[in-house]
Amino acid sequence: MKENQRIAKGIIAAVGGEGNIRSVAHCATRLRIMVNNKDEIDQEKVENIDKVKGAFFNSGQFQVILGTGTVNRIYEEIEKLGITGKSTSEQKEEVKEEQKGWKRAIRTFGDVFVPIIPVLVATGLFMGVRGLVMQEEILGLFGLTPADISDNFLLFTEILTDTAFIFLPALITWSTFRVFGGTPVIGLVLGLMLVSPSLPNAWGVAGGDVHALMFLDFIPVVGYQGSVLPAFIAGIIGAKLERKIRKHVPEYLDLIVTPFLTLLIMITLALFLVGPIFHIVEDYILDATVAVLNWPLGISGLLIGFFNQIIVISGVHHIFNLMEIKLLEQLNFNPYNAIVTCSTAAQGGAALAVGLKTKSKKLKALALPSSLSAFLGITEPAIFGVNLRYGKPFMMGLIGGGIGGFAASLLKLKATGMAITVIPGTLLYLNHQIIGYIFVNVLAIVVAFALTWMFGYSDKKNIVKETN
Repeated sequence: MKENQRIAKGIIAAVGGEGNIRSVAHCATRLRIMVNNKDEIDQEKVENIDKVKGAFFNSGQFQVILGTGTVNRIYEEIEKLGITGKSTSEQKEEVKEEQKGWKRAIRTFGDVFVPIIPVLVATGLFMGVRGLVMQEEILGLFGLTPADISDNFLLFTEILTDTAFIFLPALITWSTFRVFGGTPVIGLVLGLMLVSPSLPNAWGVAGGDVHALMFLDFIPVVGYQGSVLPAFIAGIIGAKLERKIRKHVPEYLDLIVTPFLTLLIMITLALFLVGPIFHIVEDYILDATVAVLNWPLGISGLLIGFFNQIIVISGVHHIFNLMEIKLLEQLNFNPYNAIVTCSTAAQGGAALAVGLKTKSKKLKALALPSSLSAFLGITEPAIFGVNLRYGKPFMMGLIGGGIGGFAASLLKLKATGMAITVIPGTLLYLNHQIIGYIFVNVLAIVVAFALTWMFGYSDKKNIVKETN
């Protein structure tokens, strides 16, 4: 306890003292500090504090990487010192006020989709488990064949694997209303209207078994099961419309009039204007994505695997959530996951090389746990605490990610879900792909490790530099 208190006091002092701190919040791995004057931060001093795995300034916040569990304890000590904390969502509002243009737009996009990812991860795992238990080899262990599986069991598995995608528009409109200041339950109902069973099923229409309803002989009206963009745009417009209506409605009528007008206007716009237009846009995005992923000779895997962690550093990687969601919804698999998994694994391999090669006890204690974190799918400690700090290990990790992504593209690996990588990601490749998945990850790790060991790190150059 005393050690954590000392660390908390050290961080406060290194960022300019209590007077320079506007607010403090934390996420799963990082302490997020908003300061009055960025120039008063002594980043090197922060990074030399025990248990700190790295620090950087991004999106208006000074972010100190402490790791899961540790960050909660340090945050508690900071609160005990009387420094006012804020929730992460409250800090995000402050950050948005300071950001402009495309960075703000992309952060907002991430705020909408990040809360939805856990249910999509669970759905992907359900798909992987179903694929595993339905394999003839697995069934044969119990003396069964696919023909022996009852329709009721298949129905149960379909509930597990299909529900999140069927009602995806409802999840998106709920989250979008929440982010843009609307009433989330109104957004939820709007999304449910978009997938109403009274509308022609989108998948049935796509398969030719069902026909779209035609209004004015040229406007196709269908359900939007699994759609992303129509729900997202409808959510943005709906939240802003609700707020505008509320300003002009007397308080004693607000409970009745505001939700009534919001839902009436928005379902009309969504079905007859927003939906048809952005469904076409969505199809073009999916076609372009599939075309890039199908580039010959593994080129797409090489490029994506190399550049992915650079995109992660910029903080705009959440924009690819839409792409992965559409790949899963339309194709029932996700070829993007295996490629970015290699980029994650490679950064872990580079950090592992630094940890094993260095004689510095502090760096070893930082690099080895950071590499393990990367192998569990979280690269922040490895990137910001080790690889970027010394430069070359990060570049060697990029090369390893590119080589691994190249192999993943050649092998045409297809995940059953999204958002989990490296060791946890094995659960997405249980459908006869596990050997290939392990191979590309090991390849990425070995390449990054070997290059870092031989060319990417030297105590003589780096530790001496830090002590001067």
